[in-house]
Amino acid sequence: MSAMFITDFDGTLLTDHRRIRGQDLDTLAGLRSAGVITVIATGRSLYSFRRALKHMGLDPEDLPLDYLIFSTGAGIMVWPGNQLIRSCSIPKDGVLEITACFDRFGFDYMIHKAIPDTSYFLFKSTSDCNFDFHRRMAMYANFATPLGMGTTIYDQSTEVLAIVPGGFSWETLDTLRCELSGFSVIPATSPLDHQSLWIEVFPAGVSKSASSQWLARHLGIRREMVTAVGNDYNDADLLHWAGQGFLMDNSPDVLKNKFLSSGSNNECGVSRAAKSAGFLR
Repeated sequence: MSAMFITDFDGTLLTDHRRIRGQDLDTLAGLRSAGVITVIATGRSLYSFRRALKHMGLDPEDLPLDYLIFSTGAGIMVWPGNQLIRSCSIPKDGVLEITACFDRFGFDYMIHKAIPDTSYFLFKSTSDCNFDFHRRMAMYANFATPLGMGTTIYDQSTEVLAIVPGGFSWETLDTLRCELSGFSVIPATSPLDHQSLWIEVFPAGVSKSASSQWLARHLGIRREMVTAVGNDYNDADLLHWAGQGFLMDNSPDVLKNKFLSSGSNNECGVSRAAKSAGFLR
């Protein structure tokens, strides 16, 4: 019977030094050889994911992967290659609704162009103290355009991303979700400073769990045959949905004790999850 193994990328498959342990690569390869569908579900854009592989010196052809779910579920593609099988976007009027809300909250934010051009973005910044925001700006400076009076909003956008330094109360997040009830509002810990909160707003229904469910149905795989591994807020819905959900030890305390423990990202937690799920001996 077909099965699927889904792993998050940053903080799960990637170590703190932004490398993939050889044992975890071997585990993914072993799963594929056994007929298990292997999937990475990441918050990164396709461009950012490919760039991370390049920095590791890892050829995309050598990554033992069948499918990539990227941009927190806004896109799904067959791996390797360029075959996009699902994508979602927000129309201009939706983006204007989101940015008006973010302006009321005083957020610094970025509007990312629709897939496959997600690396391009418009930005608005009102704070000089948002170091995580400016660090991300520096990383993608060649793709950034300031949002001003004469700037044209994209006809379609993948997401609107706010970066909030120092975190964010869950009560305020609930208020934000109520104001943006027509969209999918997903929080994530910054992969850059590991302290700031990233608030990502996608089209309604977009999430790692929704895209994983779509892919499982597309492939005829039952939910109970899906195992997922993650480490952060934007993985929680996926771990709840999967037949078996495993959480890295390097996760926010609020998520612990809700899922099965799988060790840390620096100690081949992905391999431990695969073993605990019964895929490996």
